[in-house]
Amino acid sequence: MAGTASTVRAWILLEQPGPWGAEALLQSRLDPVFATELAGRARRARVRVLLIRRYGAAASAARPHCFVAYTGTRVCFVEGRRLEHPEELRSLSLASLRRGERPGFGDPVDRPLYLVCTNGRHDRCCATYGRPLARSLSAAYGDQVWECSHIGGDRFAGNLLCLPHGLYFGGLGAVDGPRTAELYERGLVDLEHYRGRCSQEPIVQAAEHFVREIQGLRHVDGLRLKRRERRERRDGGEVAAVFASPSGTRYHVRVAARPSAQARRLTCKASRLSFPPEYHLIDLRSEPAS
Repeated sequence: MAGTASTVRAWILLEQPGPWGAEALLQSRLDPVFATELAGRARRARVRVLLIRRYGAAASAARPHCFVAYTGTRVCFVEGRRLEHPEELRSLSLASLRRGERPGFGDPVDRPLYLVCTNGRHDRCCATYGRPLARSLSAAYGDQVWECSHIGGDRFAGNLLCLPHGLYFGGLGAVDGPRTAELYERGLVDLEHYRGRCSQEPIVQAAEHFVREIQGLRHVDGLRLKRRERRERRDGGEVAAVFASPSGTRYHVRVAARPSAQARRLTCKASRLSFPPEYHLIDLRSEPAS
């Protein structure tokens, strides 16, 4: 699963109970004119909009919750408030949010948020495996947990996104999920189910995973990307990256991406087989702090 998180830095999470279609924002009970407008603004600003709802919620929310989040490598935050009307989002500067500037949209959220994709209309795997995960997490972490619309990687359901850091986890069942969240609450990464950090492109996510796994680095803030150099090749790509630990140790890692040898379906509903990239460690060396 390493290197499979979507690449996203800025988010809007809007509570919208009830059914969602395959394109949740445009196929829900939101006013269609407003939804189309928001989708266009978000696309141009490169902000991901997710619909969220409480596990088992069906009724409309009188004052829907709304969160804005930034999941950068160096800066990450979540702000939240309850809206009188979703149209209040028109006043939010998406360009500022995309730059990682705190918008003052709501109160700072100081507890983690756990988002579980359950958008079965997008792909049935998300509902089949996401709903039990949402149920078990809700029982353990209450109002920190939300069902959400599509976040990517249907074949890895149940999928979990942890904010504010933007860590993706997959292949989680009803038992695994609370354990992964408990580790995150302690500032640790569940490497067994870790898909990657969404502020980084997939090949860099894979490089981070190799460093963490081999060096035994589990702390969420135990590695920081210092630089990366990407080289395209006819058979895939290669990245040379440097990560640093809080102690100053630097890890120089090279990873290559190659098409998988085995064809597979990328979603439960896919009718065609694909050859997604696989990541291979070429070299890893450490440089102690001077």
